[in-house]
Amino acid sequence: MELLKGRPADVGGREEREIRVYDFLDELGIEYFRTDHEEANTMEKCNEIDRILDTIICKNLFLCNRQKTDFYLLMMPGDKPFKTKDITKQLGCSRLSFASPDFMEEFLDIKPGAVSVMGLMNDKNNRVQLVIDRPVIESETLGCHPCVCTSSLKFMTKDIIEKFLPAVNHKPIIVDMPDYDEENNG
Repeated sequence: MELLKGRPADVGGREEREIRVYDFLDELGIEYFRTDHEEANTMEKCNEIDRILDTIICKNLFLCNRQKTDFYLLMMPGDKPFKTKDITKQLGCSRLSFASPDFMEEFLDIKPGAVSVMGLMNDKNNRVQLVIDRPVIESETLGCHPCVCTSSLKFMTKDIIEKFLPAVNHKPIIVDMPDYDEENNG
């Protein structure tokens, strides 16, 4: 794996959803770095990619309420544990669970393992509320998949917040997810 600036020179053999991400980022004038790799659909597999990108790849969780009427994309540091009670309390909503892959594909045009903030460019009807854990928004850079789990991108966080999110008409809710240490286990 190596870190390359911008889109691949040859997009042959790449999925249309990935190419659309590069087109959109280029249209917005957002600079990014990319590394291509084998399928990375677990946080463990992302550790090596993290080292190449020299940033944290966010844990991206696609959640919904019990009625399947409200959907959320939660971005949080990959090494933080997720407990649903921590997010529902801050959002003031009923218990959340993982949304089905069908909704993920319908709203974000993403398959499991490739969920990322980039999918919001496909959420034309604003069905998904973006929720960001404060350490992510406070980091200088962030990493994510370009709607496929065989490439990873690195951005300036500022570009995602100030250019990408306004362009896709999404405003994040900032939350503070607890950072449970090993001694008290939450």
